[in-house]
Order: sequence, then C-alpha cells, then structure tokens
Amino acid sequence: MTTHTTVSAYAAPSPKAPLEKTTIPRRELGEFDVLIDIKFAGICHSDIHQARAEWGEGTFPMVPGHEIAGLVAATGPGVTRYAVGDRVGVGCFVDSCRECDNCRAGLEQYCTGELGMVGTYNGVGRDGEPTYGGYSTHLVVDENYAVRIPESLPLDAAAPLLCAGITLFSPLNHWGAGPGKKVAVVGLGGLGHVGVKIAHAMGAEVTVLSQSLRKQEDGLRLGADHFHATSDPATFQQLAGTFDLIVNTVSAELDLNAYLGLLRTDGTLVQIGAPENPAPVAAFALIGGRKSLAGSMIGGIAETQAMLDFCAEHGITADIELIRADQINEAYTRVVASDVRYRFVIDTATI
Repeated sequence: MTTHTTVSAYAAPSPKAPLEKTTIPRRELGEFDVLIDIKFAGICHSDIHQARAEWGEGTFPMVPGHEIAGLVAATGPGVTRYAVGDRVGVGCFVDSCRECDNCRAGLEQYCTGELGMVGTYNGVGRDGEPTYGGYSTHLVVDENYAVRIPESLPLDAAAPLLCAGITLFSPLNHWGAGPGKKVAVVGLGGLGHVGVKIAHAMGAEVTVLSQSLRKQEDGLRLGADHFHATSDPATFQQLAGTFDLIVNTVSAELDLNAYLGLLRTDGTLVQIGAPENPAPVAAFALIGGRKSLAGSMIGGIAETQAMLDFCAEHGITADIELIRADQINEAYTRVVASDVRYRFVIDTATI
C-alpha cells in the first residue's frame, strides 16, 4: 500500500457542484519524485468543462488545475534534474507510458501506450489512484514531468504558460510561424492572447479574428498587426486566400468552410478549441488549394521547456487576474461569460 500525506485543496465534490475547500492525499516521495510547493495555479476553461462533466464522466471529488507554478520543496533520492528551491512548473499531464514511439519522440501528449497520457487531474496514475490537480498546496510528480521556469518569468504570470502557452506554441512551432508567414489567431481569450504574443515574437505577421472589434485595442497592444470582426461578412471576402496558418482557439461551433476560405494555397487551419459537436467540412473547401485541416493538443515535455525558454527570451507571460481560492466559483462564472482579461490565476497561499 502506498503511504501518503494529506494536503489542502479546492475540489468539486460532484459534477456541476461549486468547488469547496477539502483535503486530498498526495503520495509519499518516490525515488524519482519531486514535492512541489505550489505557489500559483491558473484556471483553464477545460477545468470548468471537466468539473461540470461536460466532456463525459469525470472522477469526483475532482481537484482541477493543470497550470501549476511553484518551488521544489523536497526530492527523492534518485532525482538529478532538480534541487530544493528550484522554480518548476507542471502542465496538463504527470506521466505517460515512456515506451511508445510518441513518448520516445518527446510527444508524450500523444502517448499510445497502455498507461496513456496521465492527466494532472481527473486521470489515473500508474499506482491506480486518481490524480488531483493544482488547486492545492502541494503536488508530488516524477521529475521527468516537471519543467524549469526561467528566473526572469514571474511565477504567477508564468503559470498559464503551462497549458495556454504550450497549446499555442506547439502548432505555431510545428507549422513554422515566422518571418514572411501570415498567421491568424481565432479568438482573443486565455489561449488566443498568448498565441498573439508568441506568433508576434516568432516574427510572423499576426491577425486576430474575433467576433467583434471589442478587444481590438488589446489585440494590437499584445502584438497583432491586424484585427478583424468575424461577425462582419465583409471580413471573409476581404481576407479570402490570405493566411498561411490559422489557429482556431475557440470551442464555439464555427463555419470551418468559411475559415478554410481564408487560407492561401497549402495553408493549414489548426483546431485547438474543442466544440461539443462535429463540424461539417466540405471536400471542396480543402481540394481547391491543397489546404489542410489539422488538430493539435498541448506539447511534450521538451517542447514545453522550449516554450518557457522562448517566453523568457522574449518577455512573454499571460495577462492575469490574481484571485484568492475563495473566489474560484465566481471566477468560473466569469470565464464562461468571457469576463476575464485574460487568465485567472489562484494564489494558492490562500487555500
């Protein structure tokens, strides 16, 4: 039997129930584990989807949180990557099989082994126990699934990079956003606002495609060169055949055929938002221009570290609103209403 310690956390006791203060078990340090004293935890929209069982059934009580920043408080005897006091982060997963082709290639997020990618929360670890996320004071994780947060990045504003940052960096990196490339980011929310900063830093010409012009000033401040309202049909005529790459961050159901029309020959539309229902895509929207419709999900450990180093080099963090733990439920309501600029981060000292 694994021995464990108890720590304070905020959990959803059942689907759709408000989160409340509780205690949860954390495993004792294994040989290659680090104990992280969590300082900050970002609130991602996927936390809300899972706590409300909107993506299928979940395991309850559920402690969300996969944008975790903190300090190493203790290390197992075999740990070589980190020492006590190091600034570290944990993103969307805490383990994987380590043996499949994807794991060996540093694509742990696409693990095809029996264990699969083990979610930081609402997952099942190799010990058969449920995983609990970052809305808590401490986390125990294998050293190979933590990343180093560079000194120049403040921990609170760096926390959302562990999900929002890598979710945008990975496709921008994979599809070659850079000088001479025209990139569009659909949606200027928690994901999109970081994507604009990263694409701009990579040297691409960046356009924000947002429902209205309400956030235009913000978009331009964050590094966008252009800003267009998708509620205006003229936008789709004006920008037809423009982009090399479009990254769609929204989970709303959009007319993907209309967005495919904005791609130039050989362009790619990458879906990272996850709408509930399948979207109809016309073959002719792809055939007439050798266009691609693709998907992307977070990034592997090595790429997440590369993203943090890139963000440190370019001074990129998320725009955050720091909250106390007792404001989590109110924050959930505001995220669903798109009333945050642009990411809530919990000060875990208040748990």
